[in-house]
Amino acid sequence: MDRLNKNDTIASPDNEDPARDSAACNAKRRQILDGAEAIFLESGYEGASMSQIACRAGVSKGTLYNHFENKAALFGAVIEDLSRGKLAPAICQSHLTAMTCEESATKLAERFITVLLQPGPLRLYRIIVSEAPHFPVLADTFWRHGFGRTLKTMTDWIGHWVERGDIVTDDPLFAAEQFMALCQTRLVQRKRFELPVDCSEEQIHDVARRVGKAFMAINGRPS
Repeated sequence: MDRLNKNDTIASPDNEDPARDSAACNAKRRQILDGAEAIFLESGYEGASMSQIACRAGVSKGTLYNHFENKAALFGAVIEDLSRGKLAPAICQSHLTAMTCEESATKLAERFITVLLQPGPLRLYRIIVSEAPHFPVLADTFWRHGFGRTLKTMTDWIGHWVERGDIVTDDPLFAAEQFMALCQTRLVQRKRFELPVDCSEEQIHDVARRVGKAFMAINGRPS
């Protein structure tokens, strides 16, 4: 039997590297979210099980529950993950460049429409619509972590242009909802219903340009 000598050390929490442990935890969480996203989009919320998700993610159910209390919490995290970072880069860029307000609105609309037309968000939207009557909490989760976050970001963007005097509104939140509704015309709604529609980059840009003009016609500073 091997024996310890006076120069040996025993691994303990004090000897662990917090940065390494944090990185490992984040990597495992990423692994779980990727597996959960795949299962939820394939099977819907009700059809997905924690066992399926653990299997797809390549982790034990114990590890899964160490990171997420239940399926609802995991679903909320997946929605938040899908939503995070989709729109912010375009908005930050619009603040830092010498764009006009209409050019900024067009660029933002183009980015938003492109995100909404991606397979993941489309399938996620269909899941929520089909299962919300039976699981109202799903719609609330989707709103808080998905559209609600985007709406907050859009409201901040509008506030930026209100301060500059390019947009005139006493209700930036309502103006943000107008903008988001305009972005879902022509292409997004048809695609959600699997209707034939040309979603080429040229069409997306054309719709975004129309959204920018329409939004400024409603909320732009009078000439």
